[in-house]
Amino acid sequence: MRYDGDVHAQRLLTLPSLLALLSLSACDSSDAAPGGCGQFSFPLSTQTSSGHLAVCDSPACGNGENPPNSGPHCASVARCGIYEEPVSRCLYVHNLEHGHAVFLYNCPDGCPDEVAKLEAAAATVPIGANGVRRALIAQDPRLPNRVAAMLWRRTYLADSADPEALRCLLAFQDTDAPEPGLACPGP
Repeated sequence: MRYDGDVHAQRLLTLPSLLALLSLSACDSSDAAPGGCGQFSFPLSTQTSSGHLAVCDSPACGNGENPPNSGPHCASVARCGIYEEPVSRCLYVHNLEHGHAVFLYNCPDGCPDEVAKLEAAAATVPIGANGVRRALIAQDPRLPNRVAAMLWRRTYLADSADPEALRCLLAFQDTDAPEPGLACPGP
């Protein structure tokens, strides 16, 4: 039997390549956490229709989750920026469709530390072609937790915002949005 070093080397190089391909095909890349984010999970919500509604704030708005992260929505979007009052859920769902990040808080007695964490995360969101950061922050008295961060079909809910979790969620920005990368009107 003759030893052929080149053939043996090719087999050794091929095996890791095949193993890498098999491991990639075994997982759903849409849910794969970006590097260093394996401890967080931001699964995609069920796909629903995402058409425009004739009337904003209709009961048909959103996908039925609290807060809604996709589904039927207004024909217009909310301006990006920081709000001290609630923003219509029907408006911000349209923002999500465009790949914008939405950060919400529900703190009747105030929570400046939590809002500051949301503002810091929003400051890392890409700026659109019009020079406006593609994110909005607002109160939402209907949230089941104190804070939420959302992208299209992905939600992070917590009673205290974890900056690392917010960073990991934002790594998915524009990944699943039907109309990703669109600019957001400014304040």
